[in-house]
Parts: sequence; structure tokens; C-alpha cells
Amino acid sequence: MALSWCLGAALALVCGSLWPQVHSGVAPENEVPLRPTTWLPEGKITSVTLPKGRTRLYFTLKKKAPGMLVTVSPCDLPIEWTLAAHTLKDKPLKNLQSTKKSMPEVWWRGPGTEEKIHSNTGNTVESYSGPTYPSASIYILRLRSKQQNTRATVYLHEGLGPSGIFPLLPADPQVHTLGVGMTSVTLSWAPSASITSLPHTQTSYEYCVLVNSQENYPSLCAAQKSMRKEKDQKQEKDRRSRVTVWPILKEWWWQQWDTYPESPQSPPASLTDEYEDLQCVCQGTESVCTVSELLPETQYYFDVFVVDRLNGTSMAYKGTLARTHEEARPAITALREGELRWVTFQDRGFSSEQFFSFRPRGWQQSGLLTLQSCGEGEKVKVTVSSKGQVLTSQAAGRELAHIWLQGSTSYLIHLEREGTAMDHTSAVTDPSLPEGLTASVKMQTSSAYHRRGVPSLPSTLQIKSFNRLRGCSSVTLAWMGTEERSLYCVYRRKLGSHEAEAGGASALTAPCLGPESRSDTERVLCKYFQELNPRRAVTTAVIGGLEPGMAYVFDVYLMRRWGIPIKYTSKIVKTRKEC
Repeated sequence: MALSWCLGAALALVCGSLWPQVHSGVAPENEVPLRPTTWLPEGKITSVTLPKGRTRLYFTLKKKAPGMLVTVSPCDLPIEWTLAAHTLKDKPLKNLQSTKKSMPEVWWRGPGTEEKIHSNTGNTVESYSGPTYPSASIYILRLRSKQQNTRATVYLHEGLGPSGIFPLLPADPQVHTLGVGMTSVTLSWAPSASITSLPHTQTSYEYCVLVNSQENYPSLCAAQKSMRKEKDQKQEKDRRSRVTVWPILKEWWWQQWDTYPESPQSPPASLTDEYEDLQCVCQGTESVCTVSELLPETQYYFDVFVVDRLNGTSMAYKGTLARTHEEARPAITALREGELRWVTFQDRGFSSEQFFSFRPRGWQQSGLLTLQSCGEGEKVKVTVSSKGQVLTSQAAGRELAHIWLQGSTSYLIHLEREGTAMDHTSAVTDPSLPEGLTASVKMQTSSAYHRRGVPSLPSTLQIKSFNRLRGCSSVTLAWMGTEERSLYCVYRRKLGSHEAEAGGASALTAPCLGPESRSDTERVLCKYFQELNPRRAVTTAVIGGLEPGMAYVFDVYLMRRWGIPIKYTSKIVKTRKEC
């Protein structure tokens, strides 16, 4: 029933709209459309709507008027206007009975001469000031918009002096750029005489600075029109995004509503009413303005207007444009194939960052990134991206971290030190780090040929010694390996009496010290090992040539083709004094 009622209402509205409209009153048979006749009043701002074509304004002057001033202010589009003086040879007949022409139309169509006084084309405010023509019967101001519908304001003043209705511009109306930053621009302009000549108690004149990213506005009217258009487009987008139950019927209803004649329009709002809606970034009587909160590496257009809020008029300076500076891009260091690099962060702030790039070799475009944080109580966040897209992001600590790189020709590696709750003044400096550094990362990148993933790691990094096999000049060590064929190197270091008595962490080798930092005399042996069964991947080594009753620190390094060598946990073993 509801659907039938709606369809019936719609049908009735359609039939009603198609039925011929009957207006009250009978129009005379000989009535023809007359040319629109608009008289231009003196001393008042007249707003004129200009359809595409020519529009005429008529005015007369007093006989004793010494001169005239005509000011035309286009809104946003260029217009062409011409001022002419029309002189009639004979006055029109008083017993004119025809109603087909209006009296002003009879005047300018009658026999006479017309003299062109002034013409101009453009979208800026232009004025004509000159003497009157005593023989002129009527003055005609023709305005024409070549592109599309627009509007303009016209002001007529009897006299040769300035009208005082429009603010004054300086001799140099150009807006200058004093300074450009990454997010701010500082502007300056010559002050207006309308503001400098006023006492401090009067505040009818002030500047309004506008900024946008599209174009310079020729007038305040153009700026307001652009803002309204942007606001209307946003509202229209929001309206279309709403879901209605009867979208087709709703759209048809609005179309029918628009066909009804509109009520008489009210006069256009003055500048004083619309001035509050302007988003002026600077407003006041100062001739210097700093526009902040801008986007880096973006071009902006700046316009300055001097506004008379009392009379509702404004004048535009010659706008300027400026491009903000780009953000300070950090230095990016290229990593070489298989290069082992120490990345250090100076202890100068709570956080620090560095950038690196890596291009893997081979058609597979795959690689392996290995990292290990060496700072005491510090964590480093590593972010790998390619072509602006983040591929992975994770924290790297004391444990060795592997990141598989695949699918791109180049990678951007971003290392950022994360702050800790520990105070820097009480932080313990890692003995493996150079003096003055509190955080460091050991990093290596290499192309992974014929690999499909991260290499396997030992199940544990602990080294075990056998007490029964411990002698006066030799010890037996064991550690876990992997199913991949890899090289294992054993290093030893004899401890002094004080280190042996302490037996604490100070006697152990720093986790980040690799075989490249060890002396060749400390290397005991290197051997290859492989076991396909991870549970049985245990290898042993007998270390001889030791002194009786001495303590030694043993380190085992897993040497691989890709990545940083893996260091096992240091093991302290003391040989027997007597055997």
C-alpha cells in the first residue's frame, strides 16, 4: 500500500508539472520583451550580474558637475567594459503611444552621436576619472563577459577628486618575500595610505592575508567565490555519500522543486557580512606577516588585501608565490657486498638514527641482513623498506637477528636507537665499544645466491667442558652445530690471577667481539662440521698445549658465508695442577 501511494503521488506531480502553467493577469498581445534597463546611481556601490554577453548601465550627471569617476571591480573573471557619451539630436516625442520600447531604449536608438570615452579589459579594479561632456544626453557603460557568467561592482562618483570609498594602494603594490623556511614563509608589503593616515582609535581599515595552493586571487570577491565553491563541493560529496531509501525518487523530487519560480533574491551581502568567513592567516594593520604550519616542499600562493569594513570595499595587492624548502634528508650510506660494519650512536641525545642502502646481486634479488646490538641495555629498531613501502620492522637486541630480503632491486635500511629507562649517566659502557660510545650495532649484508630463506642456527650457544677429560695440559669442549656444512673456529685466552679469582663477567669475552678483532695467536683450530639430524649435531674438540693450574677463556665462532659470525657463550675452564 505504501509503495502504491508513493507511485501515485509521483505520477500526480509529473502530470502537474507537464500541464501548461496559467499565470494570473492577461498580458497584452503587443507586449514584447524589453531590453533590461539599469540606471547607475551616484555615490552607491552597485553589484551587477553579468551573463555571457553584453550588459548596459545608464546614468546622467548634473549640469554643473566638474567631472566624474567611474570604478569597475570585476569579481574573478576578466571583463571588457566601455564608457561612452550619447548625444541626441532631437528629443523623443512625448505622444509616443507604442509600448514595444522603453523610454531609455527609445533614447539610445534615436538619431544622435556617440563618443567613446574609455575602455578596459581585465580582472583587476580599474577607474576612469575625467571631465564631463556638457552636450551628452546620457552616459552608457557597457560591460561584457567573454567566458561565462560572472559579476562585478560599479561605483559612480561626481567630481574629479578621489571618492574615498575604496582603500588606497601604495605606489609599489607588490607583495615581497622576506624569508622561506621548511614550514613557514615571511611576507612584507608597502603600507597603505588609508591605514597610515588614520588615527589609532579608528579601526575601519585592516589587512587580510590569504594563502592557498592553487592560484593568486585578483580580488577578495574571487577568493570568497573559490572558498564557497570548495565548501559546496565538499557538502555535495557528503550529500552523495549518504544512502537514501528512494534515491531515484529523491533526485526526481529535487529536480521538480528546482523548476518552480524562485522568490525575488535579496540584495547581495556586503563585504562586512562575508568578511567574517574569510580565513585570514594574518589580520590587522601590520605590513609584515609570517605564515606558519605549511607543508615542506610545497608551492603556495599569497594574497594581501586592504579592506574597508565600513564601506564594504577592498583592494588587492599584487600577490606572490613561494615554495617551501624540502625536509632535511639524512645521509644514506651504501653497503658493499659482504661488508661487516659497526654502526655507532654518539651519546648526545635520547635517540639517534642512521640510513643505509643495499643492492643485492644476482637475478634473484635476494639477500640477508644480519644485525646484533652491542650496547649495554640498549635496543635498536631496524626498518627495511623499498620504494616507499615498509617491508619489515623489528627490534634488534643482544641476540643475533636475521632479516631476509627478497623481491626488490634495492633496500633502504633505517636504524634507530630506542631510548631506555636507564639514565645515561649511570649506564654501563660495553667494554667492546670505543670510548665515548654507549650504543652500537654490528651489521652485515650479503647477496644470498641460491638460497630460499634464513640459514639455520644452533639450538643452543652454550659450550660444555668435560671434567673427567680435563687434564693438566688439555681440555675437551663440545658444542651444538647445524645441518649445514659450516666452519667452526676455537679461540683461547689465558686469564691472569686476579681475573681467575674474580671469575665474573669481566673475564668473559664481549659478545660483539668477532674473530676479526682477535689475534691470530689466540686461534687454536678451525674445523668443518655438518649433521643432518639437528638432535645429534654435536661436535667436540680437544684443546692441548695448555699450562697446568691455569684458567682459560674459550670462544667458539660459527663462520658462515652469509651474515655475521655467530659467537657462542664464553666458557672458563681451569686445567689441573697435578696429573
